[in-house]
Amino acid sequence: MSELFAQNKYLNIQNWLFDIIVITVGILAGILLKFFIVKLTKYYKNKNNFSFVRSFVIRSGKPFNIFLPFIFLSITKSLIVLSPQLFVIYDKVIEISLIISFAYILVSLVEVFQDFIIYTFVLQKEDNLKERKIRTQLQFMRKMFMVVIVLLTIAAVLFSFDGMRRIGAGLLTGVGVSGIIIGFAAQKSLSNLLAGFQIAFTQPIRIDDVLVVEGEWGKVEEITLTYVVLHIWDQRRLILPINYFIEKPFQNWTRLSAEILGTVFIYADYSLPINEFRNEFDRILTKHPLWDKRVKVVQITDSKDKVMEIRALMSAENSSNAFDLRCDIREGLIQFIQNNYPQSLPKIRASVIETSSNNNQKSI
Repeated sequence: MSELFAQNKYLNIQNWLFDIIVITVGILAGILLKFFIVKLTKYYKNKNNFSFVRSFVIRSGKPFNIFLPFIFLSITKSLIVLSPQLFVIYDKVIEISLIISFAYILVSLVEVFQDFIIYTFVLQKEDNLKERKIRTQLQFMRKMFMVVIVLLTIAAVLFSFDGMRRIGAGLLTGVGVSGIIIGFAAQKSLSNLLAGFQIAFTQPIRIDDVLVVEGEWGKVEEITLTYVVLHIWDQRRLILPINYFIEKPFQNWTRLSAEILGTVFIYADYSLPINEFRNEFDRILTKHPLWDKRVKVVQITDSKDKVMEIRALMSAENSSNAFDLRCDIREGLIQFIQNNYPQSLPKIRASVIETSSNNNQKSI
């Protein structure tokens, strides 16, 4: 009896050692295969320009580090000598790991597609309207695919258990009522989500659009399914719920084109010679590198009791250039008046009456 027990114990140890060797060989085979793939694709990884192979190698390296060993473990699981209970657990762990690692690979493929879009549609150009449209849609599509992959992965893992299948079948009967309840409970979140999809495809705003919102000037830095990040000119971030851009008015300075008009208002005395002022404006603006040579106008737009209002109108390729151009032109015009016509700076006229014995009156 003791000999039989010892023999069984020896066989169990043998089986465990054999199983450990099979598992180790499977893991090492996956790692070695990944190593050879990396070596074969190293040339593409070191390239600076975009290529699908390079992007795939960079993005999918870690997912395949996980996926390939589990593939070999799945192939060699028939060689494993385990009790039926342990084999069921072992088989289920491999199955779930394959599902999760494959989902990880799908996520990396989405990242590869994103790299291709970013490389193809570059924002760093003057007329980037098309690029901003595509990049805005890309953000929404990427997040949507990520959510779908995660949900399908969770569903695949849960439905790999027989018990979960029965529970799922039972829950389907009450899904209509629960959907209504969840809809009422998450009404605000759902409205934000729907607003996000509406913005993605109707595009009242896009990535890198210049907006004026709540009195703040800035560029759209990020658009998510629920909120928008506006990069303010002084490097602050304004966070707004996405349905704000469906329900409230705002200014979009780059809706159809980045080109914009800039104005400078000068208030001067009526003695200022307008033709000389206009010639100086033409001289400064013509030499300025930020002027796009479309619009150049000087007009007297108002006459007040003490000063006249002169508007200098100019154009630029985008709002940032327009702001700098306006500041430079304003400075140049003020210096021109100070240096050449200081008497034409805004002044206050008054009449002073001196009371004396001969009642003489002096005017100033």
